Amino acid sequence: MDGSVGFAGDVARQTWRGLLDTFDLFTTVDGVPRIDEVALAQRVIVVALLLAGGWLVERLAGRALRGVAARFAVGAETLGAARAAVRYVVAVLTALAVLAQFGLPQVVLAQAAVGAVLVFGFFGAWLIGQRVLLEAVRRDTLDPSLAQLLRNVLSVALSTVGFVTVVGQFGVDVLGVVTALGVVGIAVGFAAQETLANFIAGVTLLLERPFRIGDWVEVAGRVGRVERIRLRTTLIVDRDNVQTSIPNAQVASGTIINLTAGGPLRVRFPIGIAYKESAKAAREVLLPVVREHPDVLRGVGREPAVAMAGLGDSSVDLVVIYWLAPENIAVEPRVTSQLREACKEALDAAGIQIPYPHLQLFVDDASGLRPVLSPLYPARGAQGSEA
Repeated sequence: MDGSVGFAGDVARQTWRGLLDTFDLFTTVDGVPRIDEVALAQRVIVVALLLAGGWLVERLAGRALRGVAARFAVGAETLGAARAAVRYVVAVLTALAVLAQFGLPQVVLAQAAVGAVLVFGFFGAWLIGQRVLLEAVRRDTLDPSLAQLLRNVLSVALSTVGFVTVVGQFGVDVLGVVTALGVVGIAVGFAAQETLANFIAGVTLLLERPFRIGDWVEVAGRVGRVERIRLRTTLIVDRDNVQTSIPNAQVASGTIINLTAGGPLRVRFPIGIAYKESAKAAREVLLPVVREHPDVLRGVGREPAVAMAGLGDSSVDLVVIYWLAPENIAVEPRVTSQLREACKEALDAAGIQIPYPHLQLFVDDASGLRPVLSPLYPARGAQGSEA
């Protein structure tokens, strides 16, 4: 135990000694190396002043930007981007100044400065690209899911090119890095085939757009509103506010029923009346009830209807048909339930019977039952014999 502690202490001392040597904080007195407390204190004070100065400059610049934004009515997005750029510039300059205090070679400082400028340039390109993309979405009314795909592609492309460019400034073999990343990508591709399949299916969904964000769809046995189309999964929220993430490969390979894309939705529900009742009279009772509901559409080609669906075992089967606006698809079960209840009350008030399954038995001649019934009714049997 003591040996391990001693070893750890030696490693810590050697590391600290190496840092001090690097930063030229050792002095030699009578041939014995000692820490130059004065130089160390000076470096610490200078670093503290640089950090405080950087913080103060960032605060003043932020206040000035807010004043300019208020004066010229600059948007919040532009102001946020400008403040981020100022923070970045101040942080880079402060870091370079701090590193220069510790004797970092000028070549390394120059490379770091060039790399910082390149990063700033790619960040500016990303901001401009996002702005242009946002304007294109507003001008051409692009689908939000397609805009999301374009933003992701822009971010990945700029990040990749920026990383390779910045790394190349420090003498790193970019070709070797790209080759290594390609080999790693192939290995990851074989190991994550399902994830890649979902990714490709997500891109396909965003390009083909069988549905959009906000549409009500039936996918993989689930009915709900499309909340988000991600690169790997599609998020659907049903009427119970239950969120379901369905893999994009399953969505793309299955049947997709879009309840919203076609405009108004036609809904139907069955209702039965007794055979003795008139289907015409029932229709005259039901149609006004359906038309009076506030959520039911009315107009040319959208009028409610009551049609004959068939002749059942115990009832004449009618079907009530009505149209619902796309924005009311979420409340379709409530509307249908209210209409069912109103139709039942209207039929009861009109004296039209709603049947239930029953069995009626007709017996024409009960002579086959006489051997069984005669012992139960002997008197009646005797009278019948005398007669």
